[in-house]
Amino acid sequence: MNPTMIQFFHWYSEGDGKLWKEAEKQARYLAKLGITSVWFPPAYKGTNGGYSTGYDAYDLYDLGEFDQKGTVATKYGTKADYIKAIKALKKQNIQVIVDIVLGHKAGGDELEKFKVVKVDEENREKVISDVIEIESYTKFTFPGRGKKYSDFEWNFTCFSGVDYAEGMESHIYKIQSEYGDDWEEMIHDEKGNYDYLMYNDIEHRNPFVREELNHWAKWYFDQTDFDGVRLDALKHISFDFYKEWLTMLRSNSGKNIFAVGEYWAPGYLHLLQKYIEVTEGCMSLFDSSLQNNFHNASKEGGSYDLRRIFDETLTQADPMHAVSLVANHDTQPLQDLEAPVESWFKPLAYALILLRKDGYPCVFYPDLYGAHYIDKDSGGHDQEIFMPKVDGIEELLKGRKEHAYGDQQDYFEDANCLGWVRAGDDEHSGCAVVLSNKDAYNKPMEVGQLYAGKKFKDLLKRFKEKVTIDENGWGNFPVPAGNVSVWIPE
Repeated sequence: MNPTMIQFFHWYSEGDGKLWKEAEKQARYLAKLGITSVWFPPAYKGTNGGYSTGYDAYDLYDLGEFDQKGTVATKYGTKADYIKAIKALKKQNIQVIVDIVLGHKAGGDELEKFKVVKVDEENREKVISDVIEIESYTKFTFPGRGKKYSDFEWNFTCFSGVDYAEGMESHIYKIQSEYGDDWEEMIHDEKGNYDYLMYNDIEHRNPFVREELNHWAKWYFDQTDFDGVRLDALKHISFDFYKEWLTMLRSNSGKNIFAVGEYWAPGYLHLLQKYIEVTEGCMSLFDSSLQNNFHNASKEGGSYDLRRIFDETLTQADPMHAVSLVANHDTQPLQDLEAPVESWFKPLAYALILLRKDGYPCVFYPDLYGAHYIDKDSGGHDQEIFMPKVDGIEELLKGRKEHAYGDQQDYFEDANCLGWVRAGDDEHSGCAVVLSNKDAYNKPMEVGQLYAGKKFKDLLKRFKEKVTIDENGWGNFPVPAGNVSVWIPE
């Protein structure tokens, strides 16, 4: 079966411990759609307890088991709920991908004194103060858990920078460390050095930290038997660390753990390629450039040349390492990396990632189920957001599961109308796909003499009439204006 991932959450996913239970209930439905892997949010306790999305990681060993930060359960449920959801998915032959946040920690338990320098927030290589002493919450003792699972206590030597100093203004403070006065090496010079992102930035050059994170990864695998990892915020973490960490995890688990990393650099394909090179291809990356092309195409409408849709994308340049997506929790409206794809274009975008041969597509939760939430905009005003489910998303998934196989022949000669044919294989009949970002079209395409005289129907039910294939194996496939049609043999 074609591999297909779903991100089974979004930034505003409902709390009250419901997500794990919902995933358990949805397992059979997801399998029916052809979903082969589920990416779950960070499952460990964050600094805001039951309200935390998990990206403000506090205790990696607390999967909703200990009374910490005001709750036992996380936002998504208890550890028992989590394990049940994983087992329900695996029973349907769906792999589980867990979200890994190892760039920073938040919500320390005790203040510590240590020496720092202030750095310029726009150029972190630029020191703008003398060495000063501050107090910050860098000691983590996890009083709710005690020493169960691990007796490691985090202190200021485990971090390279902080953004909080007791009694002082919020700023980026570089810790004066025995592991180096510089930040860890990154592959790009954005903000001088973008090692520091937020909270207490983990110092991966500390061998005790690396040992603890390797120990935790093995523990996490033993608890859950996950199949893959999604690695958060790679832009801010030493590439050497994850190369070592993944090697250890795969060795310790005895399993070829799948890995996909978030290096968000839309429009900078060369950075994604460089990261894959320096990590020796040990992980895939989300194709942020393709997502950005979808965003731009949806904004520009009929003036966008669809023949450019895969230009400068990882899916085109290195499909074996590309996870393609239309949206995720960071690109949805009101987020810092907001880059939403307009609703009219989403069926086209999903056809482009689900029904073609390149890339490993990832469906976003609101695009399958819909979402409704309220948050504050940049002006501090409440804004209500509706994200309707994508028109025809189930049929597009069905098309991937049952028809998107075999050789691919492209018909990309028109700036406003793309088409392609999948030939099928020994077990699956193929399909013909046409999409337009402007007018209604009829696209002549060859499906092969095997289908001569046969009829094709529109899987998305945009058209009631059938397309009859001529004696040479050609058909004239229509598409509505600004839409997509998927044609399969009757």
